[in-house]
Amino acid sequence: MTRKPDFDFLAETIAAAHGVASDVPFGAVSPPIYMSSTYEFPGFDQPGRYDYGRSGNPTRDLLADVLARLEGGAGAIITSSGMAAIDLLVGQLRQGDLVIAPHDCYGGTMRLLNARAERGHIRLLFVDQNDLAAVSEALQDEPTLMLIETPSNPLMRVVDISALAALAKDAGAEVAVDNTFLSPALQRPIILGADYVIHSTTKFLNGHSDVIAGAVVAEHPDQVERLRHWANVVGCIGTPFDAWLTLRGVRTLFARMERQQLNAMAIANYLDQHPAVVRVYYPGLPSDPGHATALRQQSGFGAMLSFELAGSTEAVRHFVRNVRAFTLAESLGGVESLVAHPATMTHADMGVTARQVAGISDGLLRLSIGLEHERDLLSGLECGFAAC
Repeated sequence: MTRKPDFDFLAETIAAAHGVASDVPFGAVSPPIYMSSTYEFPGFDQPGRYDYGRSGNPTRDLLADVLARLEGGAGAIITSSGMAAIDLLVGQLRQGDLVIAPHDCYGGTMRLLNARAERGHIRLLFVDQNDLAAVSEALQDEPTLMLIETPSNPLMRVVDISALAALAKDAGAEVAVDNTFLSPALQRPIILGADYVIHSTTKFLNGHSDVIAGAVVAEHPDQVERLRHWANVVGCIGTPFDAWLTLRGVRTLFARMERQQLNAMAIANYLDQHPAVVRVYYPGLPSDPGHATALRQQSGFGAMLSFELAGSTEAVRHFVRNVRAFTLAESLGGVESLVAHPATMTHADMGVTARQVAGISDGLLRLSIGLEHERDLLSGLECGFAAC
């Protein structure tokens, strides 16, 4: 097979077609999956490109290449989960290194960081990253890494990546942005100043709720090699089959995100006018505090939103029992619409005090908007409200 010359394709084309028709032995259009755990050496003391599955795998590497191209990085490491992706960065730090993280970050991220800090692996400081004065004060302690999550989970708070990255770089810290909620279809943190982009590829990148995996994209080749070495040391790599499924999901990423965020905007407007809703958290609403920043650094507002339901926890119980077209479940980013109650589900481990500090109330519900018809989603929500 004759190799086609390189061409500067746009992101939509990279997502849909990078690696297509690259199978040399048989000319398969869909890239094959390589399940082998080990590879033959061409000769004595002559390792080939691949030798052992923990160190490298063609299927995993193809997904890594696609994600790196989409994010504008030098390379990527595919991990066994989104949490493994975060720990790939944090776990390689040295004792005493300081990590600055958002005060309202995902509950699993907070649990991981607290566990590392309690064991003396790192120092840790949670900061409201919309308070640049507080961030500047924290940076005086010479951090090694700043973690950013925007929009945040579950309150959809948007922070200014460029401003935070500039402050962090001046203080000598590297910057990692969790881009799970938007994906490279709607936000590219590296061009905004980030060193690393983190993904739970379980979510929008895969898009079908049938994979647990993660990824870290790095801006520079030396960062990629450092992460690749550490991933081989600790063995946190993703499986070939999960990589193959995720690559299949990436093929439709842009089309899915376009439709899902249209549904999300319609639902946000509906909730914003509903008498049973106290507040809607969605950067696409002009009234949202993060709207202006989102317009600057995002190419869309995404398919995640949250809202405060009026009434007690009992109202929440009645709502989730009677809502239609939405499934009560954790996770997000699939083609199906989900509703979650952060206080008892995704953020339960934070504890009451931490949730209060972050602003996560017992009346907060988080929605992951899927590909169902807009009419059915709105009618399904109305069924929930009618039971409150």
